[in-house]
Amino acid sequence: MNIKRQYVLPNCNLVLEGLEDTDIENVDILDGQSPMSILINAECNFLTSNQTLSGGSVFLENLSRAVSRYAQEFLSGISQPPKDGGEYPHITITKTDNHLHRLILEPSASGDEERIELNLTTIELFDLVDAIDRFHADRTTLPSMTLELQSISKRYRKPEQSLSERLTPVGIGFASLAMAAAAFFVIPPPEIRRPENSPANNTTETNPNNTESASPIPNNDRENSPLQNTNENKDNP
Repeated sequence: MNIKRQYVLPNCNLVLEGLEDTDIENVDILDGQSPMSILINAECNFLTSNQTLSGGSVFLENLSRAVSRYAQEFLSGISQPPKDGGEYPHITITKTDNHLHRLILEPSASGDEERIELNLTTIELFDLVDAIDRFHADRTTLPSMTLELQSISKRYRKPEQSLSERLTPVGIGFASLAMAAAAFFVIPPPEIRRPENSPANNTTETNPNNTESASPIPNNDRENSPLQNTNENKDNP
């Protein structure tokens, strides 16, 4: 009996079609469903970009490994060398420059069939990861197909900076601060000058009561002054 299992997400749908296991002993006790024992076709639909991939059991296994491997690299930031070998179709996922994820499917080693390349958004990629996780968590769908996940080895981590390299920026910062402090000590302090007294101030200091001083009368004016003439008339009666 043909059965269909669907794992539907907003941006990616995984649809599996296969044959039901009619053995009564293999029926799931919890929901009473017979497991799908043989896979006929697996189809992966990406709704945002309107792209589709399909294949058999080898396609589904390689897709599961490639997706889980790339998700580990994407989240950890540690890249692993590509693995060669295995059955075709080969599936790899790489990151592009425009924030997309390129899924490459090579159908055969001979190259007779054209390889397929799909550019996935980050949302489509993680919906695909979620769909594959739901499939492997489903005990009624291909229970014999398992996905072995391994943590990334420490040897693929980038070497950390040595202690001298980490302390170099700190030393440069302290040296710059010391040079700046020395420059401040070399610069002479600003000279403070008192404002010079203006002529108006000198006049004010000479005459504190602000009274005008009598200016001396010139000699020519003395001779013609009324006081001088009066004195002369008294002397000559």
